[in-house]
Amino acid sequence: MFFKGLIAQIEKMKKEEIIGRKLEIAMLDRLYKSKKSEFAIVYGRRRVGKTFLVSRQFEGAFTFRMTALANTTNKEQLRNFHNYLSLFDAHAEKTPIPKSWLEAFQILIQFLSKSKHKRKVIFFDELPWFDTHGSDFLTGLEHFWNGWAAYRSDILLISCGSAASWMIKKLIRDKGGLHNRVTERILVRPFTLKETEEFMQAKGADFDRYQLLELYMAVGGIPFYLENIQVNRSIAQNIDRLFFTPGGLLHEEYFDLYRSLFKKYTRHVAIVESLANKVKGLSRKEIVKKSGIKEGGNLSVVLSELEQSGFIKKYFPYGKTNRDALYQLSDQYTLFYLTFVRHSKAQGEGTWLSRLGNPKWRAWSGYAFEQICLYHTSAIKKALGISSVYTEVSAWRSKQIEGGAQIDLIFDRNDRVINICEIKFSESTFTITKSYAENLQNKLDVFRAETKTRKTLFLTMITTFGIQPNKYALVNVKDSIEMKALFD
Repeated sequence: MFFKGLIAQIEKMKKEEIIGRKLEIAMLDRLYKSKKSEFAIVYGRRRVGKTFLVSRQFEGAFTFRMTALANTTNKEQLRNFHNYLSLFDAHAEKTPIPKSWLEAFQILIQFLSKSKHKRKVIFFDELPWFDTHGSDFLTGLEHFWNGWAAYRSDILLISCGSAASWMIKKLIRDKGGLHNRVTERILVRPFTLKETEEFMQAKGADFDRYQLLELYMAVGGIPFYLENIQVNRSIAQNIDRLFFTPGGLLHEEYFDLYRSLFKKYTRHVAIVESLANKVKGLSRKEIVKKSGIKEGGNLSVVLSELEQSGFIKKYFPYGKTNRDALYQLSDQYTLFYLTFVRHSKAQGEGTWLSRLGNPKWRAWSGYAFEQICLYHTSAIKKALGISSVYTEVSAWRSKQIEGGAQIDLIFDRNDRVINICEIKFSESTFTITKSYAENLQNKLDVFRAETKTRKTLFLTMITTFGIQPNKYALVNVKDSIEMKALFD
């Protein structure tokens, strides 16, 4: 029954069109056309669409594929391998279940050797789940690649997994037999706003861009979450259903998400929850203080795992070194959940609308919009007309305790100009008042004084619906970018 369901699922994938993913598709296409054997890993955050991408790209071309079982024994994984092999090799049903992965991969080699496919595509999905206690899977994989596949010219081995840190540690940075064996790494990232718009349009949705931005601020560009949006309901209704209804898909997702990716997930949760309360990010020392996790190697591992999996981002303030790095929570879903859902007692229809406009909503919307802008810096550069100019992107905060300043986004350009970006989320056209204009000028003055830069400073406003053209805007603002530019 399970395998009939799997085949039906694959057939459904065949009918669905891939939205976006142009770079990833081009990379997979190059690997398929390569004249030598290739070993590729596809990794990224859970629910981001890795399996769909590979399955859709190679529909009808797999020589062998299988998906690991979660939280099971090595014996059951080997039984699972035997069952999958039976789908591709009619004779496999009559053979005994292998007792080790060395034996399983030897059986796979024999099957592939008889295959008439010119390019033999092998796909192992959820690879980290194979690495159970006492498993010799990695030993078998090493034997398969180093002892057989690498000497041929017709093998395309693709390994996929949501635990990005495991994929990198065990495959890319492996110091043993798989060292330097991976020939291509493909990171599947969340959709951009443009891809999200295309995805929702393909579903038949007719949301305007402000509604799409509101949706993106809550769930990010995660295809699985977007797939569960009902196009005949408003965004507010969808948020109520998914987040604030008992049993709602995204009401239950939070702990499942981290538990499925990290063995000791409580440390990861402690860090993201610490970062959720600090909009501008935390230093390593501040994370230690707020999360309760001790300084040392374990902290480095957890931070790296969260960063590699796309939940947090590490950035270097303008003019600073690695020692001054700050960490920010960048996962839209996690931020929304921790801000509005975790301790909420309100449920049902109208819950989300009741929160719009209150202080917590204003703080969240500003931070969420800022993170979206940081994810869409290429679109912002295009709107500024500097796509071809070498640019370093950063943020900055003043050393001053009093009268200091914080700058959301900086484009340090090679043409002796620095764009100082002020990011403001609003439900209508944003108005720069006299006091706000003075605050903006103070930021420029403090930045120039502390950094000692001689470059020209351009104040750039990034808002949802633009700025009101009054005297303060005309005098202070050099460039104004609206929300629509982020969809380009």
